[in-house]
Amino acid sequence: MAITEGRNRRNHNLHPAAPPATVPAPRAHGETIPTGAGPVRYVWAAARIAIGWVFLWAFLDKLFGWGFATPAAKAWINGGSPTTGFLKGTADRTFGGLFGTLAGQAWVDWLFMTGLAGIGAALVLGVGMRIAATTGGLLLLMMWAAELPLTTNPFMDEHIVYAIVLAGLALGGAGTTFGLGRIWAATPLVRRFPILK
Repeated sequence: MAITEGRNRRNHNLHPAAPPATVPAPRAHGETIPTGAGPVRYVWAAARIAIGWVFLWAFLDKLFGWGFATPAAKAWINGGSPTTGFLKGTADRTFGGLFGTLAGQAWVDWLFMTGLAGIGAALVLGVGMRIAATTGGLLLLMMWAAELPLTTNPFMDEHIVYAIVLAGLALGGAGTTFGLGRIWAATPLVRRFPILK
C-alpha cells in the first residue's frame, strides 16, 4: 500500500493534472468580439483603413474634382452634383426610375456627401464603427440596387463584398488596432450610448 501511494505521489509530481477547463464568460450585450491578438488584427486594421480611404477619396474627388472620377468642371464646389452622373446612368436599370428622380436634388447631394465623408473618416480613425458599418452598408446596398441587373454576375459585386467586410470590421472591433477605437469607447458619451462604438 505504501509503495503504491509513494509511486502515485511521484507520478503526480512528474505529470501534474491538467488545469481545469475554463468556460469563457458570456459577452455583455453589445460587446465586440476581439479580432485576435495575432497578425489578423493588423489585416482587419488595414482593411478598415483601406475601405475608409475609398469612401474619403470619393468624397474629396467629388468635392474638388481632382480629375480621377470627377472632372474639375463637375466638382461640387464648382456647382456640380455629385449624384447626377451615377444616378442618371441607372435609367435603363430595374430601379432606374426611382433613382433617376433622386439625381441632382440638393438634399440627396448633401446626404450622399456627408455620408461619404463621415463613413470614411470614422473608418480611417477607427471610431463609431457600428454606425459607419451600418450607414456604409446601407449606402453600398442602395448603390448595388441602382445597378440591377448586374452585367458581370447574377447578384454579387464589390458593393456587397464591401458591405460584408464593413459588418466584419464592426463586429470584430477593428477600430482598436491603428485606430482610436479604445479611446473613443472610453468616452462618457459612448459609455452612455454604446451604439456609438
